[in-house]
Amino acid sequence: MVLGTRTRHTTVAILAATLVLAGCNKAVSVTSSSGGSAYVDGVVNVKPATGDPVHGGTLTFGSYSEQGNLDPAKAIASGSTGGIELAAVYDVLMRWDSEQNVTVPQLAESLTPNEDHTVWTLTLRDGVTFSDGSPLDSAAVAYSLGRYAAGGASDARVWSSNVRATETPDAKTVVFRLNTAWPTFDYMLTVGPGMIVPRSAGEGPEFQPIGAGPFTFGHYRPKEELVLDANPRYWGGAPNLDHFRVVYLNDPTTTYDSLQAGSIDLAFIREPDIVDEAVAHAAPGFLNIVALGNAGLINAGQGRPGSDPRIRRALHMALPPTAVIDRAFGGAGTAGNELFPDTSVWHTDVGPLEYDPDEARRLVAEAKADGFDGRIVHVDGSDASSRETAMTLKAAWDAVGFDVEPVYMRTIADQTARIQVQRDYDTAGWGISWRDAGTYARMFATLHSQGNLSSGIATGEFDDLIAEVQAAGTLDEQRDVIGRIQQRWNEVVPALVFAPSPEFVMFGDDLHGVKENTNSMVLLDDAWLGDA
Repeated sequence: MVLGTRTRHTTVAILAATLVLAGCNKAVSVTSSSGGSAYVDGVVNVKPATGDPVHGGTLTFGSYSEQGNLDPAKAIASGSTGGIELAAVYDVLMRWDSEQNVTVPQLAESLTPNEDHTVWTLTLRDGVTFSDGSPLDSAAVAYSLGRYAAGGASDARVWSSNVRATETPDAKTVVFRLNTAWPTFDYMLTVGPGMIVPRSAGEGPEFQPIGAGPFTFGHYRPKEELVLDANPRYWGGAPNLDHFRVVYLNDPTTTYDSLQAGSIDLAFIREPDIVDEAVAHAAPGFLNIVALGNAGLINAGQGRPGSDPRIRRALHMALPPTAVIDRAFGGAGTAGNELFPDTSVWHTDVGPLEYDPDEARRLVAEAKADGFDGRIVHVDGSDASSRETAMTLKAAWDAVGFDVEPVYMRTIADQTARIQVQRDYDTAGWGISWRDAGTYARMFATLHSQGNLSSGIATGEFDDLIAEVQAAGTLDEQRDVIGRIQQRWNEVVPALVFAPSPEFVMFGDDLHGVKENTNSMVLLDDAWLGDA
């Protein structure tokens, strides 16, 4: 079953914040800081409920985009691209606990590695069934993972390149044998691969969204709403909510205002000015900081200007680090063109390539002497922030000798087709989106030569370092590798970094029991609406 889709490319940033721990939640208070230290990942400003959960009601969610597909094998499982809806239908085998910064069992009972992290054993819970009554056993998991690897979703190649065998010694046990050590393999089962689809769901035009999550498919009206109904067969007992309704308001200000007015109960916000205001007023929710969430692709394909490393370096060195944020959002948030911001667990002392318009001008002149005509086609969205971003890039790049032609795509579907399918661009506004939790998989998908989301990025020179990130067993070892990735990034410039992005899943005051997961997703199996 395929649904219509609509989303926006947006430029986002983060303002300063101070973290105060309060019980099991974090309270974020905004402070001014010229250094621009940022928010941190986690549940913020959520007060513990003092009463018993209320049964019944409909939770209404103002989504960031209209989900294009309710098949995990053909979708990107993240909060901004329908991952919350997918998790509601399918659940996940494992869940990320942001407070402890570890994965914990969700649909599964346990997941344990051997000593060198080359073999992982998954144990399933007793009595779990899909919404059609068929059992979620080891055979179902193996089937689902096979179709996921073949389906082309964002982590499909990460999975197929690393998992050499999936064994089912009994109905409750799945054994994953890996090609190499992978200490963070468990994060893979918090996203798309951990959303299990039964054989009874069918394939192609006959596919139906059948899962083992707390909700089942109800109805869908394009550009209006998706409604999911409570699943009475859910393994943890029927959810408190009767329905989960997703609406497509298509404007972040409208979404935020609707949450404040109480007409929706949950909202996904990425715009920095709105996130700034929400956090300043101690809004409750789940906050994620996304490195490279606000980025520019450079097409390094044969015959493109970006195939010349001099051009890629010039594009970076011609752009002031704060330029995009200053123009697109009036300075809201904090810009930064390093790979990981200073609040990330992966932040290192290795800085980005410096702003140097004189050197950029020299590199462009040198390339022109070798036959480059100076022309750059920049593809971006048609919304206001994307247009401002494109005009910022044009001004900076034209000033050093480029001749930039902005091209604005009418819809995100058109933009995605031109960039990822046709690869018809020289530069493009995009989100590469690396996250602190399980960052290896996203690095592989977007920067490895075998990744399926690289979209023309110059990737091959990073394969060895990405493999080191995968195998690193300690934080210090991982940070060391990521510092070397920053060094090589400065040399190769495979893409442009404009700023990290805050993604805020905001809760209404009467929403309780929401659980966080990776990729800015939340789980609603324990959620309820009512006075606390």
